[in-house]
Amino acid sequence: MRQIVLDTETTGLDPKEGHRIIEMGCVEMINRRITDRYYHQFLQPDRQIEVAASRVHGITHEFLRDKPRFANVVTELMAFIQGAELIIHNASFDVGFINHELQLLQQNWQPLSHYCSITDTLTLARERHPGQKNSLDALCKRYNVDNSNRQLHGALLDARLLAEVYLAMTGGQVSLLSCQETNQVNNEAAIKRVHSERPPLKVVIPTSMELQAHEQKLVVIEKMSGGKCLWQALEQS
Repeated sequence: MRQIVLDTETTGLDPKEGHRIIEMGCVEMINRRITDRYYHQFLQPDRQIEVAASRVHGITHEFLRDKPRFANVVTELMAFIQGAELIIHNASFDVGFINHELQLLQQNWQPLSHYCSITDTLTLARERHPGQKNSLDALCKRYNVDNSNRQLHGALLDARLLAEVYLAMTGGQVSLLSCQETNQVNNEAAIKRVHSERPPLKVVIPTSMELQAHEQKLVVIEKMSGGKCLWQALEQS
């Protein structure tokens, strides 16, 4: 199962008013594990960024002057996400902008839902936590996802945080590690150390009747296994 957690930053709130995408971030998950593969791109929007939007993500028009346009990266983007389930927070916003960009190209691109299934984590969060704040920051706090580096919004950072939130919210693996690193951590975590100050375990002595039943059971196992009852061999050694 391949999932792509996707986020965008834009020049404003509404593509119908001519606003454009200026940053895209995508994080790949395979079988509910975050992989090392991602897609990240800043874009030249050919228009000014609204002051309010710039306050949110900190991206300036000057920074984007030498960045590629959406038309230059659309093939690469669509190849990365095609066939995957897209995980997006407030999906109508990001999907609306991507569909608008595809339409502007006039290259016979279909709406995003033609290439990918789409899951909206905002809808999912509202179902699980009705009447509560369900912003990405609020969900990070609720699910103990560290977002201390999120001073400003950023498409790739937010996609990574959303991946952890989504996995926690749906009861799965929560890690920014690769599959190999995650397996190593899980194996190490399986070793449990007994505290030196723990009281001694209670020793239960079997009764004579229990010992007799045990010996009879070993005889049956020895017979059924063709003389391969290891427990009986150890007791006789």
